[in-house]
Amino acid sequence: MYQVLTMPSMVKILRVLADPNRLRILLLLSSEELSVAELQEILSMGQSTISTHLAQLKQVRLVENRRTGKSNLYRLRKADPADGILAGLLAQARQEIPEAASDQAAMRRVLKKRQDKMRSFFDSVAGRLGKDYVPGKSWKGVAEALLRLMPPLVIADLGAGEGAFALLLAERAKKVIAVDTSAKMIEVGREQALRNSIENVEYRLGDMEELPIGDGEVDLVFFSQSLHHALHPERAVEEAWRILAPGGRIVILDLAKHRFEEARELYADEWLGFSESELETMLEQAGFTEVQTSVVHKEPETPQFQTLLVIANRQG
Repeated sequence: MYQVLTMPSMVKILRVLADPNRLRILLLLSSEELSVAELQEILSMGQSTISTHLAQLKQVRLVENRRTGKSNLYRLRKADPADGILAGLLAQARQEIPEAASDQAAMRRVLKKRQDKMRSFFDSVAGRLGKDYVPGKSWKGVAEALLRLMPPLVIADLGAGEGAFALLLAERAKKVIAVDTSAKMIEVGREQALRNSIENVEYRLGDMEELPIGDGEVDLVFFSQSLHHALHPERAVEEAWRILAPGGRIVILDLAKHRFEEARELYADEWLGFSESELETMLEQAGFTEVQTSVVHKEPETPQFQTLLVIANRQG
């Protein structure tokens, strides 16, 4: 959890902001959470220099961090009285600091590496994912969700993997659009659909946060154990809202928040699940209504993962 603390004096804040390198760091953190190692790579500075700058920014409550695995991720602190002044200073800095544009380009390369690491994991397990253990991959949870579907629909399966769930949905759907970021997963999914003579599943290569699906193209969106792999889950949910037709629905099956840190390395998880309130807030901010959340499965074995089912509507 992020701490809420009293702001220091404006004089102290301005003194810290007098250093252009600290402004460069703030410009980066204003748009993305980054680790010390990632900031090193972007800014070509030493670890001790980056850490010193971050410590000074934290001291005046401009930056906060959260623990994720073995690293800390830093970001610009939100909802402070100095927000308006800081926003103006950063806008000016963006124009005046020569390195600002190249820093943003370097940050995009660093984030791509982060995504490539996750994509590499799924490429490596393509063709055998269903044979290996995946936390929260609960057919009981899937069955609970299927009971609430309204056939026949155009359905988007986002983060579809090999497409096993998409093939199951295809039995009742008008059409299923299966989207995944791994080309190998898409290839395996297409082969399985061809092998089973299923013609109403369309596989598309793409990111959950920038979907290759048109506005209002689908009636139902499914995230089945995929949202915790998104770098920005709120953006994925916003994309789901965009592609849904008015009156459409979203269904999320994902892990409840847990503390099994090894999941980041074992399963390329970006997030250690979500709480019911986090998902409810995420959906409501994206524009969804009538959000329903429930725990539909609890695994008896350690680390005892729990599966959340969340359903919401896009109003007409």
